[in-house]
Amino acid sequence: MYTYLALGDSYTIGEQAPMHDNFPHQAVALLQKQHFDVADPVIIATTGWTTDELSASIREHNIHETFSFVTLLIGVNNQYRGRSIDNYKTEFKQLLDQAIAFADGQPGKVFVLSIPDWGATPFAEGKDRPKIAKEIDEYNAACKEIALAGKCSYIEITGSTREHGKDKEYLAADGLHPSGKEYAIWAQRLADAVAKTLKK
Repeated sequence: MYTYLALGDSYTIGEQAPMHDNFPHQAVALLQKQHFDVADPVIIATTGWTTDELSASIREHNIHETFSFVTLLIGVNNQYRGRSIDNYKTEFKQLLDQAIAFADGQPGKVFVLSIPDWGATPFAEGKDRPKIAKEIDEYNAACKEIALAGKCSYIEITGSTREHGKDKEYLAADGLHPSGKEYAIWAQRLADAVAKTLKK
């Protein structure tokens, strides 16, 4: 049986969405349809977490086992709190190294998802949306560079969050977080990438 560890923040647990609608659970369901025997995801994620808070929680969980594949999606709260890109780069690199260790030292089994643009949502009404978009792009450029340098997969989902940012069908009731319909897009991209890796 394949195992899956998902590391992140509100976008990983699926804040305000039913648990089975978050992207890790939807990705597992898609893989199961392809006849991959994948267990329910183990999720270490909490709404509002920054990179250092995720790192601290990973240490507290004291996980000793390894997993067939690992996802990492973190950074939106660093941007939201106005933290520097340099700080993010340092802490994200540490998290990526940890994710690779959880994938039994195999970077090809680590999948980094890009940071969604919360500035495209109704929640950002009255805020400087162009500034948010620019900063999210800077964070994602760093995220992608570090992920690819580490020989991990990078899955772009930011564009989808911008495209559907004002569409209520793709949003949770809070007007900020995605709905299951948006997570389904991420899950499909992830499942396609994971399936290719598991078939190798």
